[in-house]
Amino acid sequence: MLEFLGSINAWLYWIFSIAYAVTIVSIVGVIISENRNPVKSLAWVTVLLLLPVVGIILYLFFGRSIKTRMISRRNRRRLKRHHQTLSVKSSIQALSPESVGSIRLSRSLTSTAFYPGNHVDIFTDGKTKFDRLEADLRAARRYINIQYYIFADDATGRRISDILKERAREGVTVRVIYDHVGSLSTSRRFFREMEEAGIEVHPFFKVTFPPFGTRINWRNHRKICIIDGTVGYIGGMNVADRYIDGGKKFTMWRDNHARIEGSAVASLQYSFAIDWSFMGQELITDPLPRPVSFDDGVGVQLLSSGPTAQWPNIAFQFIRVIAAAKHRVYLYTPYFLPTEALLKALQTAALAGVDVRVLMPRRSDSMMLNEASRSYVSECLRSGIKFYLYTAGMMHAKTLIVDDEYVSVGSTNFDFRSFEHNFEANIQIYSREVNAHMAEIFRDDLSSCVRILPSQWNRRPIHKKAIQSILRLLSPIL
Repeated sequence: MLEFLGSINAWLYWIFSIAYAVTIVSIVGVIISENRNPVKSLAWVTVLLLLPVVGIILYLFFGRSIKTRMISRRNRRRLKRHHQTLSVKSSIQALSPESVGSIRLSRSLTSTAFYPGNHVDIFTDGKTKFDRLEADLRAARRYINIQYYIFADDATGRRISDILKERAREGVTVRVIYDHVGSLSTSRRFFREMEEAGIEVHPFFKVTFPPFGTRINWRNHRKICIIDGTVGYIGGMNVADRYIDGGKKFTMWRDNHARIEGSAVASLQYSFAIDWSFMGQELITDPLPRPVSFDDGVGVQLLSSGPTAQWPNIAFQFIRVIAAAKHRVYLYTPYFLPTEALLKALQTAALAGVDVRVLMPRRSDSMMLNEASRSYVSECLRSGIKFYLYTAGMMHAKTLIVDDEYVSVGSTNFDFRSFEHNFEANIQIYSREVNAHMAEIFRDDLSSCVRILPSQWNRRPIHKKAIQSILRLLSPIL
């Protein structure tokens, strides 16, 4: 009897082993047939081979491609016609040839317009930003469209929620998009109370198991707010206390966020309307008032990206502006996991004599991403790129400052996930004044940093080097 059971177990072992091997080979075949970036493909093959069973589960949830449209062609045409009634005749003659080329690239990638004559305020701390946002929300008379990756049920989240509910009761149309994964810790009751007050609330890509478990990999990371079509917000701050008090892990949470007045608010509205339509909701055609043009205003162009786009839009734009840089490239990022093309662009710029500086946190909110980011430092230092580690708290800003005219502020981290998997949005500001202001802020932040020196970096412990090297293999899928 024991011999018989042993024979059965042996057969079962071989059957499961063969089935598992066939599954692995099949998935590897799918990965290869999709003709992805070889680096990313090899990363997935490595995970499948090194992590039995777990690798398959990770691939099913995080490795699949998405093939769908954000909005139908018919509705996109309707939106464009609606926004074209407010088109602004713009001249880009006064801008540098490099800026003109960047504007044209963005137009080619997403058909996004360039809007001159805007007033832009930059916030570098949560309290100032939320004080201003709350005042603008209270002043809303027609509609509020608000979209955040994280909408927390804490003091800040409840203040914003209370204002939205009060405005909705007064007859203002209020729409809220939150990312289902990003706001997973927020109770359903929090959003249900908004709905009961008359607010239209919808999670982006709601994850349910098992049929839509793969949606967990595609996250709407945008942070956008539009108020009456006249005021807009975009940047890196979510709705949460941590942006004011630093949260439980940090003494402060440093970020950049922008407030816009002027014609460029229409581009934020256009982006929100596409996301709203993607969730199966009625197409938004809220009235957009004739914008005020500021005499000393600045040119703004929105650039969005996501896994449904034909191209990695923001990555392409970053490659172009870095490659065209002549004097300086200042980069804020919480995580530094660049694509091969972006890494080479930064190195090429530095080797050509451009002052390339990267500012990231000494300690981030993710140990794994923190160490993976460090794996790129050595080769960057060899090319002359300067790295600074922010010590005053969590550095969460996502900002690129190039030469004397270009600034990008938004939700995009300098990593594979933001460039390829997340739905992101950045505004590109073309202004010498704003550029100089942001460069000054960057240099001020350096006083709260320690610079990584090659001599010290090369002496870090062997086990650190090993961990960083291993995590680098996985960086394309982190």
